[in-house]
Amino acid sequence: MFTKPFDKYACVGDKITCEVDGFAATATVYRDDYSDAPDKHDDGFWPSNDPKAAGYVLPENYDDEFLKALRVMQAWKDDRWFYCGVAVTVERADIALNGKYANALWGIDCNYPGSDNAYLSEVANELLSEALDAAKASVGKLCAA
Repeated sequence: MFTKPFDKYACVGDKITCEVDGFAATATVYRDDYSDAPDKHDDGFWPSNDPKAAGYVLPENYDDEFLKALRVMQAWKDDRWFYCGVAVTVERADIALNGKYANALWGIDCNYPGSDNAYLSEVANELLSEALDAAKASVGKLCAA
């Protein structure tokens, strides 16, 4: 199990590691190559203060949720958060036993405003057991050859 979490502010390439039954596991953050803006990625539009935008909201209807959405979109535009993937790889004796992206989850918010990125570590731990199973199957095939 990964006991050290990813940082509260994560960067592409950040890694956490653990050892399980003699296997070395590494979880890595990658930038998701499907990186459309949230208003294209999610429901097609977000609330906007631009009268020409699909999600335009009249100023008299501004509320906390609307202002939060504006801050989130501005953070996206400022490249302070992005969509990522977490991939878990497993090695033994410096031999890679599963593919780089064979055990991965994509489309995860990274550095989303107000988030502590705890979900990245949760995903890594959820992927760990299937990555270890794949690694053990690879060892079995190597030993049978």
